[in-house]
Amino acid sequence: MEKAVPKDEIKDVEYRLKSIFGGSVGNLVEWYDWYTYSAFALYFSPAFFPNSNPTAQLLNTAGIFAVGFLMRPIGGWLFGSIADKLGRKRSMTLSVLIMAIGSLIIGLTPGYKRIGIAAPLLLVIARLIQGLSTGGEYGTSATYLSEMATKKHRGFYSSFQYVTLIGGQLLALGIQLILQNWLLSPEELHAWGWRIPFFIGAALSFFALYLRRHIDETAVFKSKNTEGKKGGMAVLLKYPKEVFTVVGLTLGGTIAFYTFSTYMQKFLVNTVQLSKETSTTLSFVSLLVFAIMQPLFGLLSDKIGRKPLLIGFGILGTLCTYPILTGVASETNTTIIFLLMIGALIIVSGYTSINAVVKAELFPAEIRALGVGLPYALTVAVFGGTAEYFALWFKNIGHETYFYWYVTGCILISLILYTTMKDTKHHSKIED
Repeated sequence: MEKAVPKDEIKDVEYRLKSIFGGSVGNLVEWYDWYTYSAFALYFSPAFFPNSNPTAQLLNTAGIFAVGFLMRPIGGWLFGSIADKLGRKRSMTLSVLIMAIGSLIIGLTPGYKRIGIAAPLLLVIARLIQGLSTGGEYGTSATYLSEMATKKHRGFYSSFQYVTLIGGQLLALGIQLILQNWLLSPEELHAWGWRIPFFIGAALSFFALYLRRHIDETAVFKSKNTEGKKGGMAVLLKYPKEVFTVVGLTLGGTIAFYTFSTYMQKFLVNTVQLSKETSTTLSFVSLLVFAIMQPLFGLLSDKIGRKPLLIGFGILGTLCTYPILTGVASETNTTIIFLLMIGALIIVSGYTSINAVVKAELFPAEIRALGVGLPYALTVAVFGGTAEYFALWFKNIGHETYFYWYVTGCILISLILYTTMKDTKHHSKIED
């Protein structure tokens, strides 16, 4: 006879799954709100920047997209400190509420023709609010998922942070496809239809707020091991090697991720000259495959370690980024374009699937959320948030291929760090 599974073990699995689901859904909604801006920039940029040059309009909206990243380090510091002092749950609940406010501002702001310069200024304010929220979301949710997971399956469970992060993009693109193909004409989307996804995002944020109010706090935070231990910046400065590791880990990965996911939709329209509808469809399907890959790579890291995946991303990213981007730019066959996009996302999965757990495994509990969130947010603000802007700027000055080499160089720098760091699977501080 088969041995029955103990009830306590079943309850433990149910408890972990419920908590990971609640934390992940909230993460999905936050990233949906963040990426809706990028997905619909093709439609709302003329409303805020009345310039006849499409590249100039996208450059302006990309600039504000980058401005939102400036708040992410502040969000990483603020919400990381809250998570380490008051709890992961409380920090995640507050961050999703703030995101709802930013989405409502964008959805309600009149265009430039009605209120003039106040329109882009309100857009900047909304993105600053969303940047604050998103900056706090990453470190706290990475910490929460890593602490909720069991040691044996930590890579697998933590990979769901990027499943839901990508899921936020998919949701934004899915709503865009529905509006484009079935509900609204291109004229209606440009005139007012682009506001719909921002209102949807605000509504979903309040739903996520409800879910997060009913999840459990992690046992690590509640344990007596963290009582009486001080966190904050003073303690974080005692871990310079770990902070530098987070920066190096993130540098190449964040640029590659934003290039092949967020920016790719605009690249297909602006450089490859595909229609908005075709580029949205290709982006949606490729990101769906990308999301499915994350748990598979997470499982692989639980078997062979985190370091081999990072090195694989570093080597392939360095060798293949220029050929892939050049190939997409010069190709007319959508099937080949799609396969090149999938190839790029397979490479990037070596970073995205495990980067959250690797960073969480570097720090002790009393400083974990801040240690993960702040250096990550700083790196993303400087490099990830500006990737799209640099890509469009290089194109605007007639040297688009310079951007391909820029991405390649940043991945190479991260590869050097990957080869010298310890494998956190075997040196994790979560069990300390």
